[in-house]
Amino acid sequence: MSHTDEHDIVQTEEVSRRRFMGWLLGFSALATAAGVFTPIMGYLWPTKRQLGESGGRAQVGTLADFPAGHGKVAPVNDKPVIIVNTQQGGLKAFSAICTHLGCITEWDERRQIILCPCHDGRFNPINGDVISGPPPSPLPEMLVAVEGENVYVSAANA
Repeated sequence: MSHTDEHDIVQTEEVSRRRFMGWLLGFSALATAAGVFTPIMGYLWPTKRQLGESGGRAQVGTLADFPAGHGKVAPVNDKPVIIVNTQQGGLKAFSAICTHLGCITEWDERRQIILCPCHDGRFNPINGDVISGPPPSPLPEMLVAVEGENVYVSAANA
């Protein structure tokens, strides 16, 4: 093998490596762009979801999960719902989205109220009415159904 042939072989290997590195860099850029734009596209054009056979009803727990004077936030059809077991009114459920600026409410066990931590909005756990703070309207009520030990929640208009 002459010196020229060896030089051609080495040059061919370098071009192949260069081409491979270019392909790898292009693939990495494409994968990064897909990783960035996929969630954006999902937000702008959400998939249409069909309601289940139960008409949007979801199980949020059992009676043991809601002792008297306690509450928790649970997802119902991808929306947060606050379920409370009040001392006077029993199990109640409301949209957990504050009517002021859309923050997620929480149960304040010490005061026995539904509280929006963003701007100190306070709601009555029996009827969802505004007690104090900036919220302009009450929390929308949801329907609660107890079947055996299971607790279900659905939209009030379902």
